[in-house]
Amino acid sequence: MRNNCSFPCLGTNYYSRFFLKIINPNKQKKMICKLIHDLLIIKNRSKFQFIICFCFPFTGNQLKAQQEIMYSQYMYNMININPAYAGNHGGDNITSLFRKQWINVAGAPTTYSLSWDRGTGNRKGLLNSDDWPVGYGLQIYKDQVGIETTQGVQAFYSYHLKFNKSVLSLGLSGGVMNYRALYSQVSTFTGGDPLFQEDVSAIVPTAGVGALYATTHWYVGLSVPALLQTNIMDNKQQITKGSDSHYFLTGGYVFYDSDDLILKPSVMLRAIKGEALQYDINFNAWIQNTVGLGVSYRSKDALVGMFNIRITPQITVGYAYDYLISNMTHFSTGSHELILNFQFNTPKELHIISPRYY
Repeated sequence: MRNNCSFPCLGTNYYSRFFLKIINPNKQKKMICKLIHDLLIIKNRSKFQFIICFCFPFTGNQLKAQQEIMYSQYMYNMININPAYAGNHGGDNITSLFRKQWINVAGAPTTYSLSWDRGTGNRKGLLNSDDWPVGYGLQIYKDQVGIETTQGVQAFYSYHLKFNKSVLSLGLSGGVMNYRALYSQVSTFTGGDPLFQEDVSAIVPTAGVGALYATTHWYVGLSVPALLQTNIMDNKQQITKGSDSHYFLTGGYVFYDSDDLILKPSVMLRAIKGEALQYDINFNAWIQNTVGLGVSYRSKDALVGMFNIRITPQITVGYAYDYLISNMTHFSTGSHELILNFQFNTPKELHIISPRYY
């Protein structure tokens, strides 16, 4: 999932400088629609793919290196958006995610991530322990969008404050990310523009912060997973400053209807500077703690169906399909996503809700 806007956003702001030379800013959307329509009619596949992958971000003349990677099944690995979730299982938790976005569109995002986190402290369970544990974890990831590739590693730390039948978790994350853009591969489309003659590679810092308040039935979290914003200027100079985007507010409630059925509605609000408030509305159900079914609505973007199954008490696999309702529905059949989760050394007396439900 990428940030929603009037058109899908791919690529970097370097591309905008090229297209702003040929498109009047006041008529961008109409011109883009006409251009795409004409390219489809003449079936010029290579040029059409270039337009789809690189011509939509018309906002400035610099690259903003720390971008948010999002998943449809984010609720099953929430440290992706909130470091305060690190260690909430009480034991070891390993999650692998793979996402293939916008099928049939060349250069569309493909994302991989592998994360591990664990909690420490009394093995009686989080709400019953006298010495409240901390949590920590590690994540590696790779995200490829056309000629762009970002890959990096992040470390997570969380500290848990115990109240009567509830927990407040405070989390931090930090790491490094390598950004690469092979501009030379698109030089044939740019008419020899010098901006596209040289490839770009940079290593930049990443950082995030978050908080989570949870009880046995409901939770609410607030986070800024991209606390830093690194701009790579035309002269390759890097300037790191505070982030002005990507604020996440999450919340949900777990209904224990019976021993055989658990229901969990949830919502995620996402605020991005300069854009309208975005939201996900989710509903998940677990049957006999073995089969999970879920649906989501992502504002002006997609309807999502999810299926999870616990193969063993320690291993869970899941699949999600995004049915597009945005402008991309004319070009793609949807998005696919897979998740694989391992849990071990989890306290048997753990009474707080398992994070697989939120």
